[in-house]
Amino acid sequence: MARPDTAPPPRATVDRWWSPRRRERLLQLAFLLPAAVYLVAFFGFPVVKNVLMAFEQYTTTTFYTGEAPWVGFANYQAVLGSSGFGRAALNTALFTVGSIAGQFGIGLAIAVFFRRRFPLSRLLRSLLLLPWLIPLIVSSAVWRWILDQDSGVLNRFLGAVTGGSVQLGWLTSTSLALIAVIIVNIWIGIPFNTTILYGGLQDIPEELYEAAAIDGATGFRAFRYVTWPLLRPVVTVVLMLGVVYTVKVLDIILGLTNAGPANATQTIATQSYQLSFQQFDFGQGAALGNVLIVVSLVFALFYLRANRRTVQS
Repeated sequence: MARPDTAPPPRATVDRWWSPRRRERLLQLAFLLPAAVYLVAFFGFPVVKNVLMAFEQYTTTTFYTGEAPWVGFANYQAVLGSSGFGRAALNTALFTVGSIAGQFGIGLAIAVFFRRRFPLSRLLRSLLLLPWLIPLIVSSAVWRWILDQDSGVLNRFLGAVTGGSVQLGWLTSTSLALIAVIIVNIWIGIPFNTTILYGGLQDIPEELYEAAAIDGATGFRAFRYVTWPLLRPVVTVVLMLGVVYTVKVLDIILGLTNAGPANATQTIATQSYQLSFQQFDFGQGAALGNVLIVVSLVFALFYLRANRRTVQS
């Protein structure tokens, strides 16, 4: 007895499976696929590799033998228990707090100033972005010339003002080097803070200031009771992003002081670099890098939470 042919699927089932909504969803996934592959290849793989290296004795010998013995938490014990880690952690905290305070304070003041309309305001706002656009290695070279102890512009200016010879070792003194590096990083970060805060100020309706002026709230009182409460969500985002960016600063410190003198400007980021690419102990360097990743991840979570609150409000 011949078997009956299998009946084709109903037309309604095919149409439901290949519906316009499903086609749109597949098209969206097709556009997201290249970005997902890029993130996995250039971000995901290095992070996973760095985490694994921190548990291995990964040195230059590994490149020839392909062997990296598993050492567990020995790398973390070595770097966290070293004599230089405490100094590096303290310098990282001081560098981050000092840079964020200076960048935010000056950036907010400039943003409030540029909220007023005056001639050439647009041109000046454009010029303000120059420190942010110049390559960091170029900025480091220029500031090394400015802060040079013997022929630096800053010491010559101070000497002209005081009427004497000033030879402050901005980059060679253990008491001034960290301050100098913080000042340079503040100069670089001011445009970012100003731009974001200025955008937040533009979203505040002018009618609120007019209503506040009727009640006598002008000047600082208007800033306290109108500007600051409405700008607070933007401030939270700026501070969180600033911490994430600053805690991993490497090129500025290396370009100015090379983490010296006598480890006066040594941070966790520079120490990780030196362990990996100067002492070629990639396992310990990766361990310190993972410490930075955890610190940045904590502040990134705070940023995402603050950003979600901003969107919901």
